[in-house]
Amino acid sequence: MRVDTTGKVSLDHIYTEPDPRAYFSTLRELGYIIPELAKPHFRRFIDEYRRARGIASPTVLDIGCSYGVNAALLKYGLTMRELYDRYGGDDVRHLTRDSLLARDRELTRSVEPADDVRILGLDASEPALSYALEAGFLDGAVHADLENEEPTEQQRARLAGIDLVISTGCLGYVTERTLSRVVAAQEGRRPWMAHFVLRMFPFEPIAEVLAEAGYETVRHDGLFRQRRFATPEERASVLDRLVSAGVDPAGVETDGWFYAQLHISKPCD
Repeated sequence: MRVDTTGKVSLDHIYTEPDPRAYFSTLRELGYIIPELAKPHFRRFIDEYRRARGIASPTVLDIGCSYGVNAALLKYGLTMRELYDRYGGDDVRHLTRDSLLARDRELTRSVEPADDVRILGLDASEPALSYALEAGFLDGAVHADLENEEPTEQQRARLAGIDLVISTGCLGYVTERTLSRVVAAQEGRRPWMAHFVLRMFPFEPIAEVLAEAGYETVRHDGLFRQRRFATPEERASVLDRLVSAGVDPAGVETDGWFYAQLHISKPCD
């Protein structure tokens, strides 16, 4: 397997397929679980925002949303196991993209949402975004690479009015540049943020930029499994990176898994 600049194996190909079958079949083998672990924390975070701001149906931006996984879990109450079975079973191998979409649209139109939220997705993968939007998991989508480009006027308009920002693993590849541009699009409003970030990626540069924008960041005490290491080489590379960053992997990543930490950022006022 090819590795990227961080030492992780490159899974870029599973994010650019026209439907999520490759995504779920690949990640199932690696035990990818973090959206499931993040769900109760996101729900409590959203409920806290409702109480604090008096907004019954907040708008949530999921950065690095891929095929709308967090939206499927949060809004429609699905589990990762259900999604793995839904897209990885023998019964879907022969289906066309249109058939998969029809099945998903039937689900999203017939099931009462588990949470009254509007979820927008931001991703650089147009195929993943398009599928999630057409399936009905996402209520809106912004196809943009805010790491390398300022948002267009149309993109800024779509990003405006966000109440909360979440992510489950993209930060590290996505940096403070993207978050700064998301905040700037709010024209003075400051959305609450909850990010699950792999321990191999320092959050301090992001926290510093958010502090300049009037945020205070608190790190949750817990650790959250993301996925198993794909190869011994990936494991060795990531452990080396952790040690170089001053993070002790003993008893954590040494057990064969990536681990993330939850960072909560709220406006100071």
